[in-house]
Amino acid sequence: MGLDQNSQSSRIDQIVSAGMVLSPEGRQLFGDLTVEENLRIGAYLRRDDWSKDLVEILALFPRLAERRRQLAKTLSGGEQQMVAIGRALMSRPKLLLLDEPSLGLAPIFVREVMKLISTIHASGTTIFLVEQNARQALRIATQAFVLEKGRLTTAGPAATLIDDPKITAAYLGGSGKPTNQGEK
Repeated sequence: MGLDQNSQSSRIDQIVSAGMVLSPEGRQLFGDLTVEENLRIGAYLRRDDWSKDLVEILALFPRLAERRRQLAKTLSGGEQQMVAIGRALMSRPKLLLLDEPSLGLAPIFVREVMKLISTIHASGTTIFLVEQNARQALRIATQAFVLEKGRLTTAGPAATLIDDPKITAAYLGGSGKPTNQGEK
């Protein structure tokens, strides 16, 4: 069953209105718009006053508050990722889909983005994280799913999978010996 352009757009609007939002791989920001303008775009379907949410997102991402009038294309990769996540949050999602949020980021930004994801989840937003940095993802996840060539091969609590010798050897670059969960 094929979808024409108009029906596909309508379906996307319905999905976003239902509370599911994607922060895409590669960020896909509007480079010639400011940080604030990119964030406002995330509220395009909202009919309520979203100005309080903008203030909250800028508080969640203080670096963006400092750069709110700066063009998105002039930001670092980590800052651009924060804008992409903030833009998605402006729609007040029930389910936030994050596709490779650490892709191409320096290690310091990877840690910062992962902490922010944990903070967003703790505030009540369900997050579905697709991430090749398996160790970082397992550290912040509650449930984990391992896909190989598009097929589900393993699923379970993240804390269990991070200590599974087969998972460690295959995906975490380890020897297959259990990790020390106290290390974080």
